[in-house]
Formats: sequence, C-alpha cells, structure tokens
Amino acid sequence: MQSIGVVGIGNMGSGLAKNLIKAGYQVHGHDLLSERMSEFEAMGGIPAANSAGVGRQCDAVFVMVMNGDQAKAVIFGDGDADEGLVSGLQPGAAVILTATIHATEAVEISQALQGSGISLIDTPVSGGRPGAHGGTLTLMASAPEAVMQQWEPVLQAVSGTIHHVGTEAGVGQTVKGCLQSLIGSIFSATFEASVLAAKAGVDADALFNVFSTSAAGCGITNAALGHVIDRNFQDTGSHISTMYKDLTISMDLARAHGVPMFTAATAMQLFQAGITRYPDADNQTVAKITEEIVGARLTRES
Repeated sequence: MQSIGVVGIGNMGSGLAKNLIKAGYQVHGHDLLSERMSEFEAMGGIPAANSAGVGRQCDAVFVMVMNGDQAKAVIFGDGDADEGLVSGLQPGAAVILTATIHATEAVEISQALQGSGISLIDTPVSGGRPGAHGGTLTLMASAPEAVMQQWEPVLQAVSGTIHHVGTEAGVGQTVKGCLQSLIGSIFSATFEASVLAAKAGVDADALFNVFSTSAAGCGITNAALGHVIDRNFQDTGSHISTMYKDLTISMDLARAHGVPMFTAATAMQLFQAGITRYPDADNQTVAKITEEIVGARLTRES
C-alpha cells in the first residue's frame, strides 16, 4: 500500500485526505491547527508532528496551503524544528503542489528541488470545498509525462478531471491565474446583478430561476446567487481571503505580461472592499458592499 501525505488539512486538504483514504491509501497528514488534526485522525488519517514527519512516511505529498511562503516552508523547512518534506522524502517521491501560488514561486520550488530526485507536480485545483470533498476537483497539472503517468492513480483519487497543461513548473499556476481572473469577474457581476434586481423590485426566486437556466447559469453563478438570496455569508467553504489572494495573483500575472485586465481589476477592487469590510466572511459578502450603497438587498423572504 502506498503512503500519501497531505499538508494543510483545511476546507480543501481535508477533502483530499478523505478521498485518498477512500481510495485505499495510507494517508499521513499535518496541520498547524489541532482541531483539524483531530478531525483528520477521526476520518482514518495518521497525524504527523510536522511536515518532515509526513515526508518520512510518504511516497508523495499534497501541499494544500494558502500561499507561496507557506508552501516553501512546508517543502524546505521553516528554519525551526520542522526541516520540511525534503528532509524525509526519498528520491523517486513527488511533491504535489495543489496550493494556488505565484507561477514564479512554483518555478523557484522546482529549481530548489533539482538534484534531489524528488519530482514536482505543479497542479492547482478548481472546484472549491464541494469538489475537494466530492473527489471531483479539476486539476491543472504541469509535470513531465513520465511523472504524470507514475502518479496518475493518486491524482485520480481526488479529481474528476485532470488537464495536463504543460511539462514545466509554473504552467499550472499560470493557467490557474487566468481562470481565477474569470471566476472573480463572474462572482462580482453576479453580486452586482443581485443588487440591481433588489433595487428594481425583482423577486429573488424568479431571478434565480432565470439565471440558473439561462446561458449565464453555471456552478459559480448559481451557488453565489443562492448564497446571497439565502443570506449565507459565512462557513460556506469559500472564504473571501482565498479568492482575494487568487485575484492578487491574477493581477500580478497580468502586470508581469503587460496585459490590461479591466474587468478583473474591478473584481479585485470589489473583493478588496469586501475583505476590508468583512475580513472573516465568505466571497458572497462582496454583495453587501453594493447593497449598503443603494440600500437594497435580494432575499427569499422579500
């Protein structure tokens, strides 16, 4: 039985762990929060004291943290007691980077792994908490073909669709940056449309039914509008800090390539307003910014 690791057992990482266990892998994991470790152990995972401890037990490790600095600390050590995954992983093992970080950071990680015999699969994901727990995530994977073939069964255990988008580190993150610019824009447009409908006196259910069955209907639109009209702004698995961070990555990518991003820039500013006003809430709290300006909100009750 192969042993697979997960570092970062939050909304997304816990879903990865659950589906790896379901697929028959022995799963070792680590998270800084003790309550997450307890939940991980309850689902059948084997807790480790730190990232190095995960690496010593595993053939491949998923890294599902928030940003590039955290990913580097997990992989190479934090300068304290945790020496990182590289201190435990053996040649032939793989780091599966599912965190969304800057493409340049993924390149830096790949370069630092050269000569170690440890492969890197740069594969950010899309699908959110439902996709992670349902095992239906979309993977944007970049790694050499041989590496992809070797670890394909492990990737399939957590995903519904695997796109092999390139062979070099950073390509997966670049694709994810493009995707998040679109997703952020869809979110923002949906939130603004909900406020327009509220101010104009449109019935919430009528709007949802039209949106969800029209050409504009998609998983993002439907879920975002549903949360707004049900007034669900916390604990929905889509914390605003994640989308905000991803949009900063998209805009940095655009700046690096000299591409104007008019719509994504507006989405970025709306998410900036949202996270400043409601730092502990979820994505759909961005709708409240426009609601507060015009004094109207769309609810099922109204």
